[in-house]
Amino acid sequence: MAAQHPPAFLALVDDAKTRIREVHARDLAATLAAHPDAKLVDVREESEYAAGHVAGAQWIGKGVIERDIEALYPDKATPLYLYCGGGFRSALAADNLQKMGYTQVVSVDGGWRTLKDVMPTASK
Repeated sequence: MAAQHPPAFLALVDDAKTRIREVHARDLAATLAAHPDAKLVDVREESEYAAGHVAGAQWIGKGVIERDIEALYPDKATPLYLYCGGGFRSALAADNLQKMGYTQVVSVDGGWRTLKDVMPTASK
């Protein structure tokens, strides 16, 4: 069951989505296979990541991604695919990374709620 999000948050997400690219979670495996240099980043809370995540995904929480991304991925042309629970936090993070100069950032629409059923998973 999806959480009920407040209107101001949804408006912020909708605004970010006007500036970013998205891929649906069902299409992610094929997209990553076609782009072997792409990095998959889980932007959920660390406790969410620890409970289960897509196998091979790097955790960089939305709360620290702007601070930590350059140390992990200094090349701003690195293809980055971001996911969260459903695609809202990843959209906001993708928008901010683009503002920081990252040129190949994609948010995964459907997020973990879909990915857990269509891709290999792991837990910490």
